[in-house]
Amino acid sequence: MSHDADKLIRQLSLVAYLMAERRPLTARDVKSNVEGYSEMSDEAFARRFYSDRAELTALGVPLQSQRDEFTGEELYTLRSEHYFLDRLELDDDELAALQTALYYLEGKFAYAEPFRLALQNLALGRTGFAEPPTETAERVRVSAPDYSPELAGRLSKLESAISKQRTVRFGYWSPKRTRQGERVLNPYALRLDDGNWYVIGQDLDRAEVRTFKVSRIRGDIRFATRRERDFRVPPDFDVEQHRVPRPWQIGEAVGTARIAVSDDTAWWVARTLSDAGSVEDGVFETDFANVDLLAGWVLRQNGRAVALEPEELKNAVADGLSVLVESHAGAAPVPAGHKRSDPRQPLPERPAGPVAPERFGVLQALLAQLLAACGEERGAVLDAAELAGRISIPLDELQDHLSLLNLVNFGGGCYAVYAMHEGDVVTVDKELYGDVFRRPPKLTPLEARAIRLAIEYVGPTIAADAHTQLKRVRRKLEETFGRFDLAATPEPRVALDEEALVKVLSQAAEKRRVVEIEYLKEGNESPSMRQVEPYTIERELPVWRVHTWDRTVDAARTFRLDRMRSARLTDERFEPREGFDPSYLTNPRVARLHHSPAIARWKLERGARALTDGSAIADVPYKTEEWLLSEVLADRGETIVLEPQKLRDAVAKRARRLQRDSSRVPTRS
Repeated sequence: MSHDADKLIRQLSLVAYLMAERRPLTARDVKSNVEGYSEMSDEAFARRFYSDRAELTALGVPLQSQRDEFTGEELYTLRSEHYFLDRLELDDDELAALQTALYYLEGKFAYAEPFRLALQNLALGRTGFAEPPTETAERVRVSAPDYSPELAGRLSKLESAISKQRTVRFGYWSPKRTRQGERVLNPYALRLDDGNWYVIGQDLDRAEVRTFKVSRIRGDIRFATRRERDFRVPPDFDVEQHRVPRPWQIGEAVGTARIAVSDDTAWWVARTLSDAGSVEDGVFETDFANVDLLAGWVLRQNGRAVALEPEELKNAVADGLSVLVESHAGAAPVPAGHKRSDPRQPLPERPAGPVAPERFGVLQALLAQLLAACGEERGAVLDAAELAGRISIPLDELQDHLSLLNLVNFGGGCYAVYAMHEGDVVTVDKELYGDVFRRPPKLTPLEARAIRLAIEYVGPTIAADAHTQLKRVRRKLEETFGRFDLAATPEPRVALDEEALVKVLSQAAEKRRVVEIEYLKEGNESPSMRQVEPYTIERELPVWRVHTWDRTVDAARTFRLDRMRSARLTDERFEPREGFDPSYLTNPRVARLHHSPAIARWKLERGARALTDGSAIADVPYKTEEWLLSEVLADRGETIVLEPQKLRDAVAKRARRLQRDSSRVPTRS
């Protein structure tokens, strides 16, 4: 039997023994009675017992200890309320909505498997939640443009290193440097900001806590040592202090800017940039570390924002406009040739699977499923394929898991279950102490993190479809996370304004009701009122979109919810339009863009191709001209439209207009 299997039997048996005895036990009691310890020397036992206790605590199973006042020996206990999941008062609609969330995320969410396992524990003892509501599943789509097997594999390896507190080595590419370097990191936490994954930890070479973008990791992620544990997370570490700032705020702040925004834009700035500054009396105040990037944000607003101070910000905006006008006048420049791939670059790593739940948690959940099936009876017969699918175990590996559970004992030869996979069924015999494990175990930190991330992805639809407030569902779930420390699990970043919008639009799609929306279109200075027929809602991190038929212009339109000021359900009903496919970016136009060497490295991350002079070229699909204009303006002249010519002319015209208007402060309504 493998070292990993021995450890799992030992740890599960330790949990079983402590709960069965219901009294404080000494280390000598444990060594004598728990499977796997009795053959060890005292020195080996002390080392393994300490390691097992630490791992169990990290998995949300807190073994408590106290010193005997008479003998001085350490006494160990595990109270069942610290192991089992509290009974949740989730109603059927709420639980079904969570199952629907899993359906949305299948194949697009790196944490789908621990999320599935968590829901199995939450649903233990209930039936009827295998299939999501069909209409709901058709109304909401989730796309993850940055999701890939490579990214999921890296997240899985980093999760393993975080849970085991192991130091890792990996190659890292940064746009700021010409060469790939190697990093040695004590990883503390993973976080998701604006659709991008980051790992935060102690950079051992630089002796400071640093943040690394997971998509920039190159090659394999390797453990740096062979020790079972390399570090401990500092007790004062708080992942919330490591939110990735806005681009212009990365680094040490060098000043505070004041930017005038009209009332019709101020509400949007206040909603989307509350973490970066404040809006008062039509002025957005924000600290900045990089004036050029802040100037890019001002230009992206396409005239809806005007820099007031400092002078260097006003100059940066003016310089960017001058370059845009000059670079888009006349014929497009001829770019350099394509750069050949570097043979010295390492081959991409073999794609790994998505984040896997801890095997300890899988065995916990499987044991609870087997014993719950027995109920008050001595045995049960289960469909093998259904059981394997429920826990997401390959059918040909099911017996391996069952064999481990068959060896879990309560000391003195007392076992919990005997289960055997034969043919199409699993036969279960409940042993003497089987009833102890009939309740579902508490969620592990990884399962808790999976639920929090799932809420961040599709949380507002949970509120909308369960007809309840999201904060109520979230609060109930978070109460089940156990007593372990969640300092490394970020709070979901869910905008309450968007949650309310999703609820209205979801109800309208379900009931086929027309919605009146107030929408700030990119490039416009003020919102417009639209009457739309909502069909589907799409989550494409970091934004929500709704795909509609816009009655105002009698055409298909997609709207971003962060630009939607309000949405009101009307009494007017609509019939689905025959043959209408509300897909986003159907048959988009394509623009060819040239990026200067100053920004080319960052554009390579977004699919651009390197050229021999250090610049880059990209073919960018776009549905609306206004969106692409804003993208080009934001690069302050470092991006040039090569084709189509019509778009080159539009950039030059818009830049000249902004030059004329640059001294005009946006008016207030």
